[in-house]
Amino acid sequence: MNTAVPAPTPTTRALTWCLHLLVVGLLALAAGRAVADGRPHAGWVVAAAVVCGLVYAAGPLLPRVGRSRRAAALWLAAVDAAWLVLLALSADGVWVAFPLYFLQLHLLPRRAGLVAVAATAAAATGGYAAHQGSFGAAMAIGPSLGAAVAVAVAWGYQALYRESERRRHLIEELTATRADLAAAQHTAGVLAERERLAREIHDTLAQGLTSIQLLLRAAERALPDAPETAARHVDQARRSAVDNLAEARRFVAALAPPALEGTTLAGALERLCAATGAHHRIAVRLRVTGDLVPLPTAHEVALLRIAQSALSNTVRHAGAATAEVTLGLLGDHVTVEIADDGRGFDPARLPAPDPETGGFGLAAMRARAHALGGELTVDSAPGRGTVLTARLPLGRPGGTASGPGPGLPSGLDPDPVPDPAPEARP
Repeated sequence: MNTAVPAPTPTTRALTWCLHLLVVGLLALAAGRAVADGRPHAGWVVAAAVVCGLVYAAGPLLPRVGRSRRAAALWLAAVDAAWLVLLALSADGVWVAFPLYFLQLHLLPRRAGLVAVAATAAAATGGYAAHQGSFGAAMAIGPSLGAAVAVAVAWGYQALYRESERRRHLIEELTATRADLAAAQHTAGVLAERERLAREIHDTLAQGLTSIQLLLRAAERALPDAPETAARHVDQARRSAVDNLAEARRFVAALAPPALEGTTLAGALERLCAATGAHHRIAVRLRVTGDLVPLPTAHEVALLRIAQSALSNTVRHAGAATAEVTLGLLGDHVTVEIADDGRGFDPARLPAPDPETGGFGLAAMRARAHALGGELTVDSAPGRGTVLTARLPLGRPGGTASGPGPGLPSGLDPDPVPDPAPEARP
């Protein structure tokens, strides 16, 4: 019957049923007392109570009463009219005024509801006084006090309901916002993971596949004049493939870099320099400065990956005879510097990365450094070599960029025979 509430809650349904039972009980009380006391016109009182009850019961059964305020007002007027007939026949009808107050306050606008309640209280007072044959202040106190209580209860319930609705809408908005935030975080996590995987693949599997390709190209050039050399290159390519397969498995399992297992970052860089110098026509040495402190795993992984990618670029593109990797502390930063005496390039005129030709190395290295709050600088010019420096701040826990991803691809084991026509892309 509530035209203001779109969907009754269990509480409102319970209150509605309590109101129904109160109306039925009071009508039965009026009819029962009229019969029990043997009052004159007892049959008329019973008939009026039954009619009032039937008119009241018709309201919940008529769908329009619950959807239209006008239909609800007409139904309420019919209930009031039946009640007035009952009140005219029996003084006990005055008690039915109390549930009528709630109906009027519930179904009518606030101002109209107050007027209806006041008129009902006045009718109850007048009807009771007419049955008693006199008027006293006590006769007005009961209906007036009941009307005041009904107004306070109804308005208090309406205020609580409005507050409950506001909270419900707020909870719905917060739930929707949380869902949107979770979706945004999921999307950001997916993008971050894709970026991380792209860096890992570039610095591990892509470098290893490049090494295998160059080894097989060198073996092809050695045939048929130098089959022993070709066989050695094929054997190195096979070992590189085995190492990269192991690297791929570690990569899928998200284990720490194998080059860092059981050793320090300096030891891993020493191994990297030795492997690069052994397989290529380039002298690579490691220099450690200062007293190194233990680093978070993410820092060690990032620095190892940067050195690995930088040396790979040096071997493939620089045409250098020597390279030096320097690991050390500079203030509150740990640094890795890779310097070579190769042909150099102009950092401001780098070609755009391309899926066919590559060119993602510097971008991946820079992303690794930035993800841990560091920076990557490149100092180079045509004809005077290249110096690449990665600086990471100390004291930052774990990072989120690299994570314990796959490590030094023994497959970097870059090409033991440099490409005779290296690309200009760094």
